[in-house]
Amino acid sequence: MIKRVLIANRGEIARRIARTCRRLGIEYVAVHSDADRSSAHLAGAVERVRIGPAAAAESYLHVDALVDAAVRTGCDAVHPGYGFLSEHPGFAAAVAEAGLVWVGPDAATITAMGDKSTARALMAAAGVPVLPGSGTATESEQEILADAERIGYPVILKPVAGGGGKGMQVVRAAADLPGAVAEAVRLGRSSFGDGRLLVERYVERPRHIEVQVFGDGHGNVVHLFERECSLQRRHQKIVEEAPAANLPDAVRAELLEAAVRGARSLGYVNAGTFEFILDAADRCYFLEVNTRLQVEHPVTEEITGIDLVEWQLRVADGQRLPLDQHEITATGHAVEVRVYAEDPADGFRPAPGRAAAVRWPAGVRVEAAFDDTGSGYDAASAGSAGPGALLDGSLLDGSVGTGSVGGLGGSAFDGGAFDGGAFGGGAEVPAFYDPMFAKLIAHGPDRPSALRRLLPAVRDTALPGLTTNLGFLAELLQAPAVVAGRMDTHLVDTLVSGPAGRREQGEPAGPAHRTDRVLAAAACAAAMQIPPVGEAPTSPWHGAVGPFDRHRLDPVAPFGRVVLRHGRRTVQAGLTGRRGGAVDVQVESTPFTVTLAAVPGHPGLFRGTVGDRRWTGLRSAAGWELSVDGHRVALAAQSFAEGGSGAADNAVKSLMPGTVVGLLCEVGDRVEEGDALVIVEAMKMENRILAPFSGVVTGIRCAVRDLVATEQVLVELEADAEAA
Repeated sequence: MIKRVLIANRGEIARRIARTCRRLGIEYVAVHSDADRSSAHLAGAVERVRIGPAAAAESYLHVDALVDAAVRTGCDAVHPGYGFLSEHPGFAAAVAEAGLVWVGPDAATITAMGDKSTARALMAAAGVPVLPGSGTATESEQEILADAERIGYPVILKPVAGGGGKGMQVVRAAADLPGAVAEAVRLGRSSFGDGRLLVERYVERPRHIEVQVFGDGHGNVVHLFERECSLQRRHQKIVEEAPAANLPDAVRAELLEAAVRGARSLGYVNAGTFEFILDAADRCYFLEVNTRLQVEHPVTEEITGIDLVEWQLRVADGQRLPLDQHEITATGHAVEVRVYAEDPADGFRPAPGRAAAVRWPAGVRVEAAFDDTGSGYDAASAGSAGPGALLDGSLLDGSVGTGSVGGLGGSAFDGGAFDGGAFGGGAEVPAFYDPMFAKLIAHGPDRPSALRRLLPAVRDTALPGLTTNLGFLAELLQAPAVVAGRMDTHLVDTLVSGPAGRREQGEPAGPAHRTDRVLAAAACAAAMQIPPVGEAPTSPWHGAVGPFDRHRLDPVAPFGRVVLRHGRRTVQAGLTGRRGGAVDVQVESTPFTVTLAAVPGHPGLFRGTVGDRRWTGLRSAAGWELSVDGHRVALAAQSFAEGGSGAADNAVKSLMPGTVVGLLCEVGDRVEEGDALVIVEAMKMENRILAPFSGVVTGIRCAVRDLVATEQVLVELEADAEAA
């Protein structure tokens, strides 16, 4: 059996792999960049190796540094996790050449499936259904035009070496093709070092269904059922479930059989995922093969009771698959949400930062890059924990609150459910890597019960100070189309911005909802300022209007007021009454009932309810950091003497820390409001910085490849007289 594994990854997947290694008695070595030198994924490792600076290209994407770390620490295997180099054939080959075991398919399989053109041809030859498309990949605009005319519009352009939807372009008419080709080629070259494109027929509003397969070195191939992955934004999944909802039995059988047939044709070894799209008539078409463990693998583990990381390690060790196909069964339903540091209200813009405190929910499985103890990893005091040691004394990042299900003689995750509820110390989500830092997974006997378990868990998660998609996820899980299982890959986009008249599908919060959240947060911030019994009267409810009777307040007239600022908007809050453990606050003309309780061990941190919503609030140097049902709202205090916003700022600033990858303007250019000026890459995504008003560029304060910070000035813009 493999004795020592180098985990060539970070964050929640590194912790997930480590958990299985501990259970199996396998030692593991952890690697880290400078940004991760105190990361929780280092805990319990027999050795920890620095592999480079914070930038991924100089650390987690540095093949030589990773192979050298594995050799120097006496590892006999390397597990790549997912992302980074997990589907890099050069890394797999380098590991094998160093005499180490690669935990995954071999380099030849990765190469074949990593090229969309090759993968398409191989699957077509194996009898797996494929979409009408081009025979070869190319950068030639003329060849692409000819293929598009033959296939028929609309078509989709796919970078042949791409992944995660990056660089894909939908083209609906020949006139739009040249610009789309240029953009896709540029993104393919910059992101993957290969600008060649594949053209395929575009399927409107498809479902995205994938099948988990496993093969071993003895010719055995099995499937572990399918997963529904249709809820996506920017071609990136945010909610996954198993099994797929409302999938006809005949279609399910066709998908499972096609995936196994395709895997057999490749001689596939280890874990893999065959991805398909389904059109409106439930016709299925091959999309791609992911030659690694998937982010969403926990939902498959939950319904089968099988530890997929254990199977990966056993197959890499040369063993046969632990179970034959007829022994693999599915029980119940599982749903997973991905928790990202991003702002759904701003186009899902990445939002790296620090959570002042962390609270994970009880009753569901939590896979996270950090726990809620605030301990992390202390390089100065940590020893070499044994290979079976629990991470921080708990099974936080792998707990299951749903009991044991079938599989290898019981749940692969026995050890008790995580007892959530406590707040821990702060945690950082750095800007250098993917914005996903956690997943919440609920299992139930059926889909409705799994959703009912997951929703309160999402609402009960708290990370004050960090902008996340938790509030958006809570709304999405309640959308009627999601509850009914009527999903496609465009549903999230439709619910966010999609056309008038689609409200009945359950559109997540629009401007009116955001305004309501600000008012509710202001009510909570005001309630936080009421001093506890016996405390000096320092709150704004004292002073000119005199101290109030804590138990007898005028239920109509506000007793004093406080003015709070959210961005450029100010709101006034007035205390109108107190009833038991609740206080009544009026914000503008809207009344709120707020309950609150101080969080022990965290001065200035409160939690409670505002109406039927849950909130968390933390007093900061700048004001208040609040979360209302997962939506972050930052508020600042403002005195009566203060006015509104100051003079217009002609500086266009970066919205996030990152790297400048494109300058789209020059000094003297005339630009219109909304024109893209600069492209900043952050957390693996390109973010366009737009002109806030029309005017003339008077200065450029950055260059391509510059590292920039949040609020750093990028461009100076002189407004038109009308805009000013």
